[in-house]
Amino acid sequence: MPPSNLTSLTPDTFILAGIPGMERWHVWISVPFCSMYLAILLGNGALLFVIRTERGLHQPMYLFLAMLAIADLALSTTTVPKMLALFWFNAGEISFGACLTQMFFLHFSFSAESVILLAMALDRFVAICHPLRYAAVLTPSAVAKTGLVALLRSFCIIFPCVFLLRRLPFCGSRVLSHSFCLHQDVMNLACANATPSVVYGLTAILLVMGLDAILICLSYVLILKAVLRLAAWKERLKVFSTCVAHICVVLAFYVPLIGLSVVHRFGKDLAPLVHIIMGNVYILVPAVLNPIIYRVRTKEIQRRILISV
Repeated sequence: MPPSNLTSLTPDTFILAGIPGMERWHVWISVPFCSMYLAILLGNGALLFVIRTERGLHQPMYLFLAMLAIADLALSTTTVPKMLALFWFNAGEISFGACLTQMFFLHFSFSAESVILLAMALDRFVAICHPLRYAAVLTPSAVAKTGLVALLRSFCIIFPCVFLLRRLPFCGSRVLSHSFCLHQDVMNLACANATPSVVYGLTAILLVMGLDAILICLSYVLILKAVLRLAAWKERLKVFSTCVAHICVVLAFYVPLIGLSVVHRFGKDLAPLVHIIMGNVYILVPAVLNPIIYRVRTKEIQRRILISV
């Protein structure tokens, strides 16, 4: 059904966007997306298998890494199959309920990842700054509670976004600017005052993920101070090298997130292709990079994967 004919206040469907002007090439364009999705499944699946089967990796840092891998798998599986259906079969319609459900799990996964990254930063802080208290602070119970907090906090933060959007009327265009349902994207199609959704969305990003980012930075400031107290340069590099993988993962997570938020808030005059590229980077790149980074930077994981192969 053409978007112009969709005039009900509660929409039956939204129309997901492909690559504007390149519809005839969608099948070929889907190849890198499909390849990245397979890399996500294989990379994160391998991490989970190695951590599950290697008893020496049943430590807080690796358990947090397993949680991160689960969040990446949930995020990509929520969005990529529908994206591929759009590219392969031109199945661009998505029901209103399915769109809100996809949006919820997309943002839920990202919120959970933010908590996990903060927990991993605190793990490095305790390990480097208070090594004698590490076993007492990061107990199996504390790790399990962290996972529970990630789930509960994410649900409590993201569910109101869905509730606020559900109450808005949609009487104009139903064509989204991405191949998945994003909160800012759906909100922009409402034909009524969306100020509560705008305010709540900005507040959630600034006070939740923004606070997580500040605490992560603070952790590394304290870690850097502790490292600089070491006398020998070799000792400083050895200690700080244990944090390199996590720093790379943090950057891979927050840089696309900030970039996409800036593009949606202030880049309305940019070409649609810019929005689409930023959205796909936001969804796919961190989930692809995380297992690669940890496989390269962590000798225990690298050795176990080589043995398995």
